[in-house]
Amino acid sequence: MIQSQFLDQVPSLTVDTGCKILHMNSSAKNCLDPQPHILQDLFPAADVQWGAVNRVRTRRGLEPLFVMRQHLDQGHFQILLFSPNCEIASQYKLQTDIEALPVPMIKLSAEGRIVCANEIACELLGIRSQEHPQLSELMEGLGRSISDWLNDALLGKGLKHPEFLRLTRHASEIYVQVALNKSSEPGDPSLIAVLSDATKLKTLEAQFVQSQKMQAIGQLAGGVAHDFNNLLTAISGHCDLLLLRHGPNDQSFADLMQIKENASRAATLVAQLLAFSRKQTLRPEHLNICEMLSDFTHLLNRLVGEKVELILKFDPAARTVRADKRQLEQVLMNLVVNARDSMPNGGKIIISTSKTRIDAPYSRDRVAVEPGQYVSVKVADQGCGIAVDKLQKIFEPFYTTKRTGEGTGLGLSTVYGIVKQTGGYIFVDSEAGQGTEFTVLLPTSASPVKIKVTPDKQPIQPTRKSEENVILLVEDEATVRTFAARALKLRGFKVVEAASGEEALAILSDKEVRIDVFVTDVIMPGLDGPSWVKRALATRPDVGVVFVSGYAEENFQTHQAQIPNSVFLPKPFSLEQLTTTVNQQLH
Repeated sequence: MIQSQFLDQVPSLTVDTGCKILHMNSSAKNCLDPQPHILQDLFPAADVQWGAVNRVRTRRGLEPLFVMRQHLDQGHFQILLFSPNCEIASQYKLQTDIEALPVPMIKLSAEGRIVCANEIACELLGIRSQEHPQLSELMEGLGRSISDWLNDALLGKGLKHPEFLRLTRHASEIYVQVALNKSSEPGDPSLIAVLSDATKLKTLEAQFVQSQKMQAIGQLAGGVAHDFNNLLTAISGHCDLLLLRHGPNDQSFADLMQIKENASRAATLVAQLLAFSRKQTLRPEHLNICEMLSDFTHLLNRLVGEKVELILKFDPAARTVRADKRQLEQVLMNLVVNARDSMPNGGKIIISTSKTRIDAPYSRDRVAVEPGQYVSVKVADQGCGIAVDKLQKIFEPFYTTKRTGEGTGLGLSTVYGIVKQTGGYIFVDSEAGQGTEFTVLLPTSASPVKIKVTPDKQPIQPTRKSEENVILLVEDEATVRTFAARALKLRGFKVVEAASGEEALAILSDKEVRIDVFVTDVIMPGLDGPSWVKRALATRPDVGVVFVSGYAEENFQTHQAQIPNSVFLPKPFSLEQLTTTVNQQLH
């Protein structure tokens, strides 16, 4: 659109749809002679080429002029006549050329102002064709000023390196890729910018970066958990040893209990990190969801308090699932606690189960759900809901919508990690002020739940007294080895210590050495736990095995399944847990 300050200088005619001339400005009256009445009086050619040079009848005879037509109100048109070499004609020709291109394109002045833009570019940038804003008013995100970037482009720098910028006139995040090039017109210090919508690309990039970040945190969690759980085992273990000498009436008892309680809290935090990163060692079993929830209801009722009503709706047709019962309880507990916290004034939390069959693959929240039979567990509340811009982040570790000091940000990330490691899916539906519903899909188990029958006969007693039982303790962490050895000796066991798998095999090479139970760390320098135990069991097949670890590798369960009469005890463990587990392996 030609700016109004130029109109008086340009011959201008107003015509109707029948090409009748309704009005001419003074420049047109001075230029045209004789005065035309219809548009055909101006042009000897039958067809007029709009936006191009045509021969026009003027006072000086037939003269080549650049003819432009613009739509006005009420179906009228404005005809403008320019010298073929004037700046306005050049701009209009450029506008006409770029309008024909199927890509968003704009022309920028040396100062960074938009001179002209085609319709696709206007729609993308959210501007009108009559607007001529600065590019810096529409975009941001370079990390430096846009004017410096444009000045470099005018000097020929960075023309082959498109930049990604975020548009500022849109409520949602829209990104564009901008490629600059200098104008090919001689003496014209301007830039041509080709735009492309890069929102999907940036979204995929953000998802990839997020997955890389999650993987890095997962690896970090596994490494930290191994070392940190060793420290916590030593702290809580030596605390247990002190508690044996300091009873409830001792003035040190309360301080020791505080140490033990905080060590337990730290262990829970590490367990949450492992659950999020899917690095924990699960102990799956066939579970009936309805029965598990029924047994768990008393604890959930205590969690929600008096203001919140907990409603359970069970589908009796729901089949069993194969999952770690303790971890599945953790999932439900975290979801219920979150629901409770979203309703400070009280309300209802509804936990419902149902049988769900998925016949064809479908995608939701960028997740492909495989066909099959599932048990659906839904936890719905009447709370404050979750804003749309936060929904995509709620499963990230350390992200919380609670106030500072009220949450670690690991609750939902722990839930997500446990559900995914179990082979299930979790989805969330929420609107601000309308409550939230979490849906957990767990694949059904092919095996029915087996009812355990307790025999009437008396339990089997150890064939020897505890002081006659010999334990081979293999642990590379000296503080953990010291605590475990003292704990076992206090319960009357004989303990042979080794700092590595190689040292353990060297001890076992003596056929005279009798060992009843191996207690070994899983991850050690050199030979790991499963590796040296497999070699040792080749000559001592009747020895019981207790694996201990703060973090076991993903394939540990496969290795343990190949080792008969073996159990897993996660770190940090207490004195009682260690000695009880060892006793069980002697029966």
